[in-house]
Amino acid sequence: MIPRDCKRLAEVDFPIALVSRHAASEKTGARGGHPSTLHVWWARRPLGSSRAMLLALLLPDPIDAHCPPRFKEKARELLSPVQGVVGMEDGDLRRALLKFIGEFANWSLTADATCLAIARGLVKAAHPGDDPVIVDSFAGGGSIPLEALRIGCDVFASDVNPVACMILKAMLEDIPKRGPELTDQVKRAAVELKAKVEGGLRQFYPNDSNGTQPIAYVWARTVRCDDCGSEIPLISSWWLMKQRKRKRALRYRVVRPNEGYPRIELEIFEPKNDSDVPSGTVNRAKARCLCCSSVMASDRVRAQITAVHGGADPTFGENGQRTGGALLLAVVTRKAGETTRSYRLATPGDYEAVRTAIERVKVISRDSGQTRLPAVPDEPTPVGGGRGAGRAFSVHGYGMVSFGDLFTARQKLTMVALSQEIAKSAGTDQAADQDHVVSEVLALALNVFARSFNIGARLRPDSSVAPAFGMQTMPVAWSFPETVPWGTRAEHFDGSLGTVVDVLEGRSLTSLSRKGQVELADATALPLPDGSCSVWFTDPPYYDAVPYADLSDFFYVWFKRSLPGHKLLVNPFERGSPVTPKSPEIVQDEVKRTPDGRPKDKQFFEGAMQRAFSEGRRVLQDDGVACIVFAHKTTEGWEALLSGMISAGWTITGSWPVATESASRLRARESAALATSVHLVCRPRTSDETGDWVTVRRELPKRVGEWMSRLQEEGVRGADLVFACIGPALEIYSRYARVVDANDRDIPLGGDAEAVEPHRRGYLAYVWEVVGRSALEQVLGQAEATAKNGAAGAVEEDARLTALFLWTLQSTAGITNGSVDATKDEEDEEDEEATKAAKKGLTLPYDVVRRFAQPLGIHLDRWENRIVDQDRGVVRLLPVSERAEQLFGEDGAQAVALELERSPAGRAQMTLFPDAEAAPRPKRQKGKPGALSQENPSGRNEATTLDRVHAAMLLQRAGKTQALRRLLAAEQERGPDFLRLANALSALYPSGSEEERLLDAMLLAVPR
Repeated sequence: MIPRDCKRLAEVDFPIALVSRHAASEKTGARGGHPSTLHVWWARRPLGSSRAMLLALLLPDPIDAHCPPRFKEKARELLSPVQGVVGMEDGDLRRALLKFIGEFANWSLTADATCLAIARGLVKAAHPGDDPVIVDSFAGGGSIPLEALRIGCDVFASDVNPVACMILKAMLEDIPKRGPELTDQVKRAAVELKAKVEGGLRQFYPNDSNGTQPIAYVWARTVRCDDCGSEIPLISSWWLMKQRKRKRALRYRVVRPNEGYPRIELEIFEPKNDSDVPSGTVNRAKARCLCCSSVMASDRVRAQITAVHGGADPTFGENGQRTGGALLLAVVTRKAGETTRSYRLATPGDYEAVRTAIERVKVISRDSGQTRLPAVPDEPTPVGGGRGAGRAFSVHGYGMVSFGDLFTARQKLTMVALSQEIAKSAGTDQAADQDHVVSEVLALALNVFARSFNIGARLRPDSSVAPAFGMQTMPVAWSFPETVPWGTRAEHFDGSLGTVVDVLEGRSLTSLSRKGQVELADATALPLPDGSCSVWFTDPPYYDAVPYADLSDFFYVWFKRSLPGHKLLVNPFERGSPVTPKSPEIVQDEVKRTPDGRPKDKQFFEGAMQRAFSEGRRVLQDDGVACIVFAHKTTEGWEALLSGMISAGWTITGSWPVATESASRLRARESAALATSVHLVCRPRTSDETGDWVTVRRELPKRVGEWMSRLQEEGVRGADLVFACIGPALEIYSRYARVVDANDRDIPLGGDAEAVEPHRRGYLAYVWEVVGRSALEQVLGQAEATAKNGAAGAVEEDARLTALFLWTLQSTAGITNGSVDATKDEEDEEDEEATKAAKKGLTLPYDVVRRFAQPLGIHLDRWENRIVDQDRGVVRLLPVSERAEQLFGEDGAQAVALELERSPAGRAQMTLFPDAEAAPRPKRQKGKPGALSQENPSGRNEATTLDRVHAAMLLQRAGKTQALRRLLAAEQERGPDFLRLANALSALYPSGSEEERLLDAMLLAVPR
């Protein structure tokens, strides 16, 4: 065994750059056969990064004096087939191990026999007795326990969520146990399932009279105009297909009959330009009437949609004619044997098939109404209004109050038929298949299918279907595709089965040499004895970031119907509840209540996390090691996490930021969304030693400075770098049970960042100060890191604030912040009160900016509405274009350019802020510092170096070349500050931004 005093590799070194590159690539490139496609789970970490970190946690550091010689000998032998002869120095072996760990993080090597043999051999060499036991108490999608199995460990994986446990059981127990033979069994069962179900559903999806097969129906919900009475189809986009060589869209004309309401008639056409396609009818839940152009308020739209429980189906009169409800916009068709898709308008036959399906749903609902579990899910959707559920399931506020409301009549019939047949097979195959593995796999496929086969799915530009929950929400989709169940694409049941079979055939699961143990358990009360595991490695939830229980209910209701009586599909925490457990879930959502009736607020979350950390400490051996993954981007979140860890008896011994997020997962364009997840390596604290504050503070700058240099060499930048520095800083602090000052007063982890005394201010305030000063030193020079306003050679506060802001926004190498279409699609169809159009500009959380600004003498309130603005906890750096009138006045750049051009050569000056004698007073916000700085008590607008740089950029933007040259010449005569700041900002602004372009063009005009 590894001696207790021997450090693990994860505590001394880690191949950050290589693992990050593989992890980011896996997120974007690994699809077919990847275990994540077996069933959706949110915020799932890449397999490669989990595998790499596990190896680093399990293997000893060869340089450590306590590293067993037998491990070094065996490691050299194992690595030689892939790396040749490893040098005899301990440093050579460490580098070889790190190289292997980094290379094995490649997804394409997941089932590579050679790499697997080396990894398992290394783990066995490090742990020659019993195999190490890995525990993950927030196992979720299973990346960590799966990779622990892969490298030869025993695994205990638990979660409080039954859906997560079903995914874990398939991945960690059933598929590894059955091996490659399971693939053929699932294929045979799928053929039988389809044969039993398809015939009974064909009548609801009839072919056209010419034999053409409909493959999808495009629907829109509708409301009645309050003014003219016409029907308004709620459509965000009239496009049906938008590809470079193939475009189809809808357009309309208004028909005004002599009697009755006006109406629209649709036409499918091939647009030549985007402008040929009409604008949508709905935005932020407001609807525009196509017949009278009036706009219906969002509350009126909501009321009408709520009255029909979402309005996903048409309504019919006694004569069988459609009278309202959903409107069939178009039908996507394909001839047998062809791949080209065609489009046609709706026919009476299309509506008749739907009417028949609606009547059939009424029959099966009535027939199953007396049973314990109705065929169509009647379980309630989450009630809106909370931080989690309200955001995730806004559909509840539009009358979709049960999960059955999220499906059309035909979709209900299909899902019921499939789930009932799977349930029958689960009940009849007991003799041949004791654990019902095949049925479980088919149930997984049914849930994969359900993601695309519901009224929250969307039509993509290529006419395929984008499944629901792409962005961890279920918002209202005003128009939606209804696919035919059978077909080869991912949105069809055959395609969903193919996705699952691809995982089985990909051998990433069937090549595992052992199976794990899965339990439905609360992370604060694990069913394990004290000191039972070698490694506690987990990725915990983050406040209200993902409402797992609410999201998973969508799948839970179908799991219950396809696998009735399954031992994992129970709710032992809330007897009688029809949905997944809510009371034990560790989440911040004030709508929910704890078992004793308290709201699940921030205090609940932090207290529960501390109990989970204490439980992890209990089940870990005294000589074990732990790793906690954290990717929250607020300072409050970090303080709470770290406080909980330290209070639970942990000391941090390593901190590694790994790029686990692809660009498409970063929600906010040009904001501090983290591309990395910080892996905090910990040990149980065994000492009650008290630390001296003076010693701790003296050590802090050196430790942080070294770490920043190391991370930057690995390509880590911006907010990722900021939060990654907290770990090393905590290594100093957390090694002690207490840290006290000369008066024996405890120095807390967090505190009042504005306080002067260390025992009130708290340790993390000093961490932020050190990181901020180091950043300023890098981008503006040594003088700026310690300067106050007015110091010789230093630029003003606004320049330092802007530089720090942009430095924090830098992107980790290979991962760029960016927006994705899916985000816009989902937000556009939300209620206007839930989301507002974002202003242009770069943003950071307020507390991040404040933590940097305060210790560096930067007064945020002074620059409110001049350099930055604040709204709902977010600070926005004003784009330079928004400063034009502020700097130049109402007359604009033209007047200033004229002034400059008329100035004598070499004496060009600018009059900035011509329309104001004094700066506008900053807005007062609750909880924000309110007093103006006494360094400038009058609040007068005095042009700073940054103001003059922005003015020059605006002259460049306006094409005032002669005036710009005059200004630049005058600034060169004034001193070096202007060009020094301009060059620094050019390097900091996001690549491709307007500011970067203007600065680069302006700098080219500087006289040489």
